[in-house]
Amino acid sequence: MSDTAALLTVLVTSPRMPAGLMSRDAWTALEHADRVLAADIEDPLPAAIAASGIEVTAMPFDSAAAAARTLVGSAASGSVLWVGSPDADPGLTDALAEELTRLDEPPQIEVLVGSWDLPGARLLDAVAVMDALRSPGGCPWDAEQTHRSLAKYLLEEAHETVEAIETDDAEHIAEELGDVLLQVLFHARIAADEDPGYDIDDVAAGLVEKLIRRHPHVFADGAASTPEEVEQSWEQIKAAEKTDRDEDDLLAGIPASLSPLLIAEKLLTRAHRRGIHLSFGDGTDDKADLGGRLLALVAEARAAGSSADAVLRATLRDLARPPAE
Repeated sequence: MSDTAALLTVLVTSPRMPAGLMSRDAWTALEHADRVLAADIEDPLPAAIAASGIEVTAMPFDSAAAAARTLVGSAASGSVLWVGSPDADPGLTDALAEELTRLDEPPQIEVLVGSWDLPGARLLDAVAVMDALRSPGGCPWDAEQTHRSLAKYLLEEAHETVEAIETDDAEHIAEELGDVLLQVLFHARIAADEDPGYDIDDVAAGLVEKLIRRHPHVFADGAASTPEEVEQSWEQIKAAEKTDRDEDDLLAGIPASLSPLLIAEKLLTRAHRRGIHLSFGDGTDDKADLGGRLLALVAEARAAGSSADAVLRATLRDLARPPAE
């Protein structure tokens, strides 16, 4: 029991953390409270607390104001700990503040954070929502999708994200990145139902392994102190992984569906790294083939540190704008 009278503790936890996985301070407060209250003792956290041997009393309420009155009244003669609900008890904080201000001798109140979200925790919400959409009782459209039926949307969302990036609109970029993330979650959830299949954890694990493997200068004893050295190391490691690739083929591994200008950029970059000289004209010979002249322009842009693909998109956007009056 606590020696502190008239104390109301509001225990706040992350609903994304496993129930019961709380700080030592949280468990100490629970053990010493005169009464432990919760809106629904069947919720995961109150249930875990009760399973540890601490009595939890249900205190359902119809409104935040009613909950505030009951909690403050209960704390008038002892220490009461309120176990926050998974929905964060909307309106309760304001209702408690209002209730305390009307009392001449209000109880002491403290908010105790028992667990908190780690960076990336909201990704768990996204995974859960995607799972609900694909599960029985979810969305019929989502349920019938396949990898092939979604492929066009992945391509579309990627292009929309690039467009958002080139407008420098942070809010728009964040929205479009979310749409790309949806496609990743969607494909992983579809694969989870396949045999053999994989799930989002397999996707993430593969990514983590690849990033660590290709950054030995960060996670091992590799040496690379400049961006150029990092790129060279990355390509060497990548080449060692792709042992079945024909290294004499400058187009090997480049997706055929990529923009031709981007394919040209990657081809020129590979040729430069391998010391291969490509002859395609200088872009000034009228008799040169059109493809060679286009490639020369891509090379010119690359030499200037620009992307011909990005430059052309910017030009098209400028042309699409209405003329200034």
